[in-house]
Amino acid sequence: MRSFANLRKPGETGYRIPQGGLYGLISCPNYFGELVIWTGWTIATWSLAGLSFAVFTAANLVPRALANHRWYKNTFAEYPSERRAVFPFVL
Repeated sequence: MRSFANLRKPGETGYRIPQGGLYGLISCPNYFGELVIWTGWTIATWSLAGLSFAVFTAANLVPRALANHRWYKNTFAEYPSERRAVFPFVL
């Protein structure tokens, strides 16, 4: 698995396609993790504040993930077609 620190070789510039881990399934696993965390917080607190935070986080991150995914697909002809934006096998 390649980390972001090792995505490019020393002296190399430009963009590369991340690989490994959840990157095999989705373009933005960091956003997915954030959504899982705040959904868990909502369930754990069972509060309107928790629900509000989860909903507003999703309203912010899902469109960003879709835009990132679209950018990857437009930038890299070899971008994996089975990879989704933020939710594995769904979106």
